[in-house]
Amino acid sequence: MGRLLDVITLLHKKTQRDYIGRMTDSKVECMKTAKKYDLEYWDGDRRYGYGGFKYDGRWEIVAKRLIEIYNLPEAAKILDVGCGKGFLLYEFTKLLPEAQVTGFDVSEYAIKNAKEEIRDRLFTYKAQDPYPYGDKEFDLVYSINTIHNLHLYEVKAALQEIERVGKNKFVEVEGYRNEEELFNLQCWVLTGECFLKPQEWIWMFNEFGYCGDYEFIYFE
Repeated sequence: MGRLLDVITLLHKKTQRDYIGRMTDSKVECMKTAKKYDLEYWDGDRRYGYGGFKYDGRWEIVAKRLIEIYNLPEAAKILDVGCGKGFLLYEFTKLLPEAQVTGFDVSEYAIKNAKEEIRDRLFTYKAQDPYPYGDKEFDLVYSINTIHNLHLYEVKAALQEIERVGKNKFVEVEGYRNEEELFNLQCWVLTGECFLKPQEWIWMFNEFGYCGDYEFIYFE
């Protein structure tokens, strides 16, 4: 079994969220719009998702942390499952210029509007489909803010593929530890399908054969 890491939580806590405001703002319709993962989700009004997913350099600290944790070599092969606009992968190319980075996302809009410097290394694909790569092909495979958006049977397929193609693996998912965090999670999340406690996620990792590292973020 992998390790519980602290990589994404610092960034997560920097965002202020109006939980009640989102829940009472035609949330069902906003969820339907968000799940298209189109312009409205990434760069539309905040009620539909990110409210403008722009590059600002905040992911550099995450790339540095992952390079340190996994002692990645200069020519590391790195795969991002659910890469969005590829901001984190771009940070890897700055820190490891010889690295071979690639990523995919279900959102055609995100790929078309990805960081220009690495756009040609990204493609549209589903996290739960068989990956077009060999066993242990990558030095690091990671998935951030993606796995919890899948149905349980899709989670199994995605985790097994991440486990298969990566020498090192890291996934970050949303979770809750008490009733208040569950309420906040249900208020805020637009695209989530899996609402689980940490111990339930860990049980699932074991059940599905995922042996990589993981992190939980909470809506406190």
